[in-house]
Amino acid sequence: MSPSDTARLLAKAETLTEALPYIQRYVGQTFVIKYGGHAMGDPALAMDFAEDVVLLKAVGINPIVVHGGGPQIGAMLKKLGVESSFVDGLRVTDAETAKIAEMVLSGAINKEIVSWIAKAGGKAVGISGKDGGFVTAEKVTRTTRDPESHIERAIDLGFVGEPSAIDRSVLDTISNAGMIPVVAPIGVGADGDTYNINADTMAGAIAAAVGAKRLFLLTDVVGVLDKAGKLLTDLDPTKIAALKADGTATGGMLPKLDTCIAAVEAGVEGAVILDGRVPHGMLLEIFTAQGAGTLVHS
Repeated sequence: MSPSDTARLLAKAETLTEALPYIQRYVGQTFVIKYGGHAMGDPALAMDFAEDVVLLKAVGINPIVVHGGGPQIGAMLKKLGVESSFVDGLRVTDAETAKIAEMVLSGAINKEIVSWIAKAGGKAVGISGKDGGFVTAEKVTRTTRDPESHIERAIDLGFVGEPSAIDRSVLDTISNAGMIPVVAPIGVGADGDTYNINADTMAGAIAAAVGAKRLFLLTDVVGVLDKAGKLLTDLDPTKIAALKADGTATGGMLPKLDTCIAAVEAGVEGAVILDGRVPHGMLLEIFTAQGAGTLVHS
């Protein structure tokens, strides 16, 4: 064996020993992982993600995957000639759009992730919040203020919901059987209607309901950045409030931060926003001292 081969093998061994205390810390714990629509675009990265999830299960961690699919829904709506609009980042969802969203989320995307995990050597079960009635949803309401009259009016988002109750027994049954739940963000209302749920919101609610150790929001940004573009690796609700007040945190990052705060306030030890486009970035965050994203804690 050449010196370079020996050095390479030693580096691998050191990586494993560095990971050991983190494996010991997290064995038996539950991680909820939101896999974003934009992060799913690259087949090679998708397989990296599947391998990471299978590895977590293999070392005794219980992963629950909650996936998005906004870009894929948008592409299907465009293909079918259905117009759509957004309010505060939420797609206005009429009955036709709701059916298409459920078809894309619970069908094509969900089963594709299940197949990636199978190719990586794991066993996964694809479900939506409607299966076993494990996610009860209630209709989301939004208001807007007229810039001239300053009068507020309600906006009807249609079949857009948020979790009002979660029965974790379905997830526990799958995880205890040695399999990985893959959840499409669809819920059913008390009225029997189907509701499309924001995937970040769904993941945060599930993390709180199952007492997850960690919530991961994999997206297409490196994390929360300061005004100079430097990654902020450690945040709490007080720091986040300051970032909102001075305009550092804006746009699509705001609902992600709100999801993280809600999760940690509900008992999740930490929530992480990180770049799903980085190969094995989640493993770097979990099993190394330096991490790879923005950690939000209480």
